[in-house]
Amino acid sequence: MVYRPLRYEQIMRAAEAYDVRARRMFGGMGVYTGEKMFAFLIGEEIGFKLAPEHLEEAMTLPGAGPMKPDKDAEPMREYVRMPKDVLDNMDVFMFWLERSTAYARRKISQTAA
Repeated sequence: MVYRPLRYEQIMRAAEAYDVRARRMFGGMGVYTGEKMFAFLIGEEIGFKLAPEHLEEAMTLPGAGPMKPDKDAEPMREYVRMPKDVLDNMDVFMFWLERSTAYARRKISQTAA
């Protein structure tokens, strides 16, 4: 049986314009645009990789927090676990997804330069 977190279909449909793929890792799934991971899924949680200025803003959202692959792990650097209110509101979810993919794509272009 293939493991897919509960939010897998949501993020893959929402991000299809960003040439995404997913790969199992750390008991969850990393979601990539090109060669850069921009999201991490585990169970019902999605963590977005964000630029420092957006990371600070996201951490102020009620229910947001550092993304961890499991409860005993160190937080994933630059990733914010998005609150359920964000995940359940497609407009707000897309806002944060677009910020995350833009940051990942910016890192791709910096690497290529």
